[in-house]
Amino acid sequence: MTALRRRAHVRERLVSGVVVLGGLVGLVGVLYLAIVVGLGRAPSHEERALLVLSMAAAVASALLWVPVRARVQELGRRLSRGPRASLDEIVRRFASRVTRELPLDEILLQLAESLRESLALDAAEMWTGSDGVYERSASDPDRGRARLELTADEESVVVRAGVAGAAWVRTWLPTLVSDRENAVVRVVPAAHGGRLLGLLVVVHGAGGPQLTTGDEQALAELARHVGVVLHSAQLDSALQTTLVELRRQADDLRQSRARVVAAADAERRRIERDLHDGVQQRLVALGLKARLAHELVRGDPTAAADVLAELGSDVERAVDELRTLAHGIYPPLLAQRGLGAALADAGRHAGLPVQVAVETAGRYPPDVESAVYFCCREALQNAAKHCGAGAQVSLAVREVQGALVFEVADDGAGFDPRGARNGAGLTNMVDRVGAIGGRLRVESRPGEGTRVLGTIPIPSRPGRRAPP
Repeated sequence: MTALRRRAHVRERLVSGVVVLGGLVGLVGVLYLAIVVGLGRAPSHEERALLVLSMAAAVASALLWVPVRARVQELGRRLSRGPRASLDEIVRRFASRVTRELPLDEILLQLAESLRESLALDAAEMWTGSDGVYERSASDPDRGRARLELTADEESVVVRAGVAGAAWVRTWLPTLVSDRENAVVRVVPAAHGGRLLGLLVVVHGAGGPQLTTGDEQALAELARHVGVVLHSAQLDSALQTTLVELRRQADDLRQSRARVVAAADAERRRIERDLHDGVQQRLVALGLKARLAHELVRGDPTAAADVLAELGSDVERAVDELRTLAHGIYPPLLAQRGLGAALADAGRHAGLPVQVAVETAGRYPPDVESAVYFCCREALQNAAKHCGAGAQVSLAVREVQGALVFEVADDGAGFDPRGARNGAGLTNMVDRVGAIGGRLRVESRPGEGTRVLGTIPIPSRPGRRAPP
């Protein structure tokens, strides 16, 4: 196809030259007749020689005007703008500007301006982007922002194209030449590691100076430098995003730790109050009754027996209070039999039907088991409060790829998480899971129920406890 196009182009130029030459010969003949008519006689020998020379000069001037005009225009631009930088100098200048930590948009705009001036272009543009979406970031003259979308296959073709001409651009990137029908366009991909990161677009008129092979090679080298710079800019942007996210996570962790410390202090104070106002007072009463029984045992054995009977009942109640208090700190059933039995018991006392499925391998560290247990129990309590009558709840715990995953889901009323404020229960769940490196999220929609999903990393095998 290339050879056929070349032959057609040569034939077109030959035919065009013959037509132009014939037109000039005809024009010369008409002018000669006009001179003869104007003189009213045939020119003399001397006049005829002068006339022929004048017409030959006119024909030569007409034939040479097209190539001379381009050079004259280029000279005019050079005189008006001063000496132009070579493309090699533009490459060096571009590299030096990058090291000065200037804004990327400013660097690209200066590059577009330098390209237009150096190559006497009508326009120069810089497009940047990735993953199929590209925008015109800089242009001289300014043409504003524009958007270009490419498929993965089109990106691959563009990366391999090198310095592409107008015909190729009209086939693969028609957006770039949609309003440039008569212009000569060159597009050079700026890539790094096989990924397309930008495009250099240079435009000049059909009658202007053409790019040489050296110019195209210099443009390709410049595009390679631009690709490296754009890749570095993307890495820097990703790094900044990661730093912002890490700072946010660090702030959340500090706040979570502060809440955990405050909650631990509050829990200690609660246990202290419960011990002081409950079990401690009962134990004091037991001591008093024991002394009373000791005093009565000799003088009134019957009364002493009654006091001892009351003492036995009081001891049983004290034991029950201690058991209840200990259950609030760490459930005995969880400590003795693990998550399966403890969560099954929590499901039976949840106040609504709960389907429990615990698929775990052995036992886990106490902090992991307690986090799963209390989070699931809190989620069950929330479901009983808010999901409405007739709702069904499922509770599942399983081990997935080195993590313990728990899920409590219901088909109740649901809610909009965007408009809801996190209560103390949910905040405690997030803090409890986050304190051991886990994650917790809540998914819900009005009328579609609620799903609480938590993931806790499991420590290495040596830290695992075998079932009793």
